[in-house]
Amino acid sequence: MIEVNELTKRYGDKLAVDHLSFTIPQGVVTGFLGPNGAGKSTTMRMMLDLDRPTSGTVRIDGKKYGQLHQPLKYIGALLEAKAVHPGRSAYNHLLWLAASNKIPTRRVDEVLSLVGLTAVAKKRSGGFSLGMGQRLGIAAALLGDPRILMFDEPVNGLDPEGIVWVRTLMKTLATEGRTVFVSSHLMSEMALTAEHLIVIGRGRLLANMPMNQFIDENSRSFVRLRTPDPEKLLDAFSGAGITATLDGDGAYEVEDGDMARIGDLAAAHGVALHELSPQRASLEEAFMRMTAESVEYQTDAAPQWGSEWKKES
Repeated sequence: MIEVNELTKRYGDKLAVDHLSFTIPQGVVTGFLGPNGAGKSTTMRMMLDLDRPTSGTVRIDGKKYGQLHQPLKYIGALLEAKAVHPGRSAYNHLLWLAASNKIPTRRVDEVLSLVGLTAVAKKRSGGFSLGMGQRLGIAAALLGDPRILMFDEPVNGLDPEGIVWVRTLMKTLATEGRTVFVSSHLMSEMALTAEHLIVIGRGRLLANMPMNQFIDENSRSFVRLRTPDPEKLLDAFSGAGITATLDGDGAYEVEDGDMARIGDLAAAHGVALHELSPQRASLEEAFMRMTAESVEYQTDAAPQWGSEWKKES
């Protein structure tokens, strides 16, 4: 288990992490989200003693990272895929890590096979693609068979097959009762992988809750419907105290509507419905709403290229 308590990091006048406190649950994949500059990478580095906190503590199974004997047996991490000497082979890189933590040599072959790098195990890592580097980083994280795993952008550079593999791997590790903590900018991937979310903005905690709760609390839900007889339907709605608004493409929306009630009401009044569907915001929409005030670099609306672009070209 990882416990973060009042963690703070200041670089001169810049407060990168601001009294951050949370506990990462076991047995589920926890997504670590936040806009660029929110302090995610700094927080993860402090968890591993790669950066020293200005104040606050991080406990891993009740101990600071520096107090862990053979730390790779407690926690495995992928923070930077290319943090490997380019002249060292994948096998020798893992062999060195295994020796430093008294991990059996046979484990090197096991994790290389697990991540699909057996065929290139003796090749220099400097010639690896980004995706191969990611796989080697994941192999290093798994080397000590730890109960806690941290991944920063683990699918970066992977092809679709690799992305599915990583997603399945993380879920499998969580079902084994491990703590799995994943930072990513890919909302679509987090929506498929994480069950719990920790969201920060400007170094502060914004949310710490299950995925479904986060989306429900930070999104708009409505029932969408289409009908060839809108006047008759709106009359029925008016009598039932239901308010429907017309959207931009001819469909109607009922905020927080009861789909079964709407369907029954339409049937009772002989109104044909061509569409009746519940609509719920995506993780991306909920995240954008939650972090709107925490974005470090605000942009204007989409620029109008128009005539100026044509004139110059």
